[in-house]
Amino acid sequence: MITASQLLRKRCFDIFFTLLLAPILSIPLFLLIGICSADTKKWGVFSQKRVGQHGRLFFIYKLRTLKEGVHKLGYLEKSATTIGKYLRRTKLDELPQLYNVLIGDMSFVGPRPDLQGFADKLKGKDRRILRVKPGITCEATLKYKDEERVLECQKDPEHYNRTIIWTDKVKINKKYVENYSFYLDLLLIFKSTLNK
Repeated sequence: MITASQLLRKRCFDIFFTLLLAPILSIPLFLLIGICSADTKKWGVFSQKRVGQHGRLFFIYKLRTLKEGVHKLGYLEKSATTIGKYLRRTKLDELPQLYNVLIGDMSFVGPRPDLQGFADKLKGKDRRILRVKPGITCEATLKYKDEERVLECQKDPEHYNRTIIWTDKVKINKKYVENYSFYLDLLLIFKSTLNK
């Protein structure tokens, strides 16, 4: 099980790595924010409440990739723009989460932050997942990197997500917390870089 000293070491690495990447990625990030603003006709950064460490809620930041439109039946619907689809596929839409890491809401590696109704509803030993900060990447993220496409093929995507994908993610993330090592974090960051 991950210890308090390991959590502190993990946090120190997050701060160091964020400060190392910030000068390199700041200009590309601001350019992408401008592109997304022009592409979606709204501010290029999107925020949403997610479940964090110990079940606390926080606002996650992403590049805006969805554009609002009016359906032929009259209601509003959102769909990814062409640029948005590329950003989501390459995970570049998650670049603003470096800010989440810097202020301590997230880590580079950890279970992906969920909407309310998932991680905050965990019971028993499954709640061990909440001991760590949610991350930009993790083993479950790598396994389900094509999750959106998988769900699009299902007759009932929400049911499939809750009964198949979510339950598997819980097992993977619980194993991560129970068998944590700094080497594992470095390995997952390396694997994620290769999977872009």
